[in-house]
Amino acid sequence: MKIGVFDSGVGGLTVLRELLTAVPHADYFYVGDTARLPYGSKSAATIARYAVSSVQFLVDRGAEYLVIACNTASALAMKEIRAAVSIPVLGVIEPGAQAACELSRTKNVCVIGTAATVASHAYRKELARLGIAATEKACPLFVPLVEEGWTEHPVTEQVARIYLDELIQEHSNNGNGTPDVRVLGCTHYPLLKPLLKRAVSEKMQLVDSAQATAHMVAQRFSHPQPSPIHSPQARFFATDSVDKFRQLGSRFLGRGIEKVELIALPE
Repeated sequence: MKIGVFDSGVGGLTVLRELLTAVPHADYFYVGDTARLPYGSKSAATIARYAVSSVQFLVDRGAEYLVIACNTASALAMKEIRAAVSIPVLGVIEPGAQAACELSRTKNVCVIGTAATVASHAYRKELARLGIAATEKACPLFVPLVEEGWTEHPVTEQVARIYLDELIQEHSNNGNGTPDVRVLGCTHYPLLKPLLKRAVSEKMQLVDSAQATAHMVAQRFSHPQPSPIHSPQARFFATDSVDKFRQLGSRFLGRGIEKVELIALPE
């Protein structure tokens, strides 16, 4: 099985990190469209065009299944992506929402994400479909702080407490009940889990959309355990700054990245 994983940058490597453990019998191709990020500042039509060119590259490389590890593309371009390819496609929003639904006892959850993901209300709509009330909060400073490596920095913890206090207040103002689950609606945020756990009530559970996505893929491909001689292989492609991708991406993947191949994608 060959699985293609797509993101606008390196954040989706947290999804690949979980996939390598959850579905070890597959081989992986990862595309980071680093030349055209950030996607969040682009129009929905432009995001769809960029995403489609990236996933078509993965299909051309032999991918048999696609994981859209980009919350922005998952929120705004899934219809166009699915129309462009003939293989199954999974985004990160449906698995994250499903995991929150299964965990929540109060049927009230909070979602934190980038401004573009929150503005799309994709999580809120998916959670509403599952009978869950949600309050969303954009946390735009988290991504640059994570990429700076400040995942345990006092400044990051202070920023987190401000955001989360505001979120609780907004949730209360919306007239929703007591939230018991917080969804990490950005693939950068798993690197902040230890810090975020300290900043929330012990009764609040965290849903990592990267873990939830890998779990859903594993359920689809529940093959017997692979033989000991097989270990998953991954190839990495970026549209710009391959050295930066390799260095920064290693933190997100949790292991070294030896080689990143530079590619050009059609507009």
